[in-house]
Amino acid sequence: MASLPQDHAALMDRVYRGQRHIYDATRKYFLFGRDRLIEGLNIAPGQTLLEVGCGTGRNLSLAAKRWKGAELFGLDISEQMLASARKTLGPKAVLKQGDACAFNPQALFGHNGFDHVMISFALSMIPDWQGALAMACDTLAPGGTLHIVDFGDAQGLPGLARQALNGWLTRFHVSPRLDLVARAGALAAARGMSVEPLRGPWGYYQIVVVRRSAV
Repeated sequence: MASLPQDHAALMDRVYRGQRHIYDATRKYFLFGRDRLIEGLNIAPGQTLLEVGCGTGRNLSLAAKRWKGAELFGLDISEQMLASARKTLGPKAVLKQGDACAFNPQALFGHNGFDHVMISFALSMIPDWQGALAMACDTLAPGGTLHIVDFGDAQGLPGLARQALNGWLTRFHVSPRLDLVARAGALAAARGMSVEPLRGPWGYYQIVVVRRSAV
């Protein structure tokens, strides 16, 4: 595995050292679309799911309840967040610290590819988010699916609400990737994959599904 980008890892640990204890209680008022994404995973028993940027383990925990028999894996650059994820998930998932832009799935998890990869509100916090997006595409097994949810342009919100949201996001080093659909489309086309975009209510969030063919 490539060495971790220490500056970003340290920043994420500083941000979440205290925040991780209240993260799930507070983010439910901001991180909309996550449950919709999980409901659409469509994981068959025995299939694998990797969450890139697994945070506190909240999403993997819900996926385990919704999709019985799934094999769960989580990757995060922040050891602070992984401490919470380990407490949340226990033996239900294999959790590792790593860089979303450069990790070896075989070395970390014992798998060359995953049936499903999930990224929930993480690309907007990763400096090289396009590298992370490419890495996630390349981590799909044949027939695999990448599921992404992240902030949208929020153009349907009133101006003051949009301004308040952007101020909150900036405070936590979040930058909405407004060209996510276009970038995902370009990466998918170069790999012979397909893309399905979905715009959430008021443009608050966007969902992108990338599918790799089975052959």
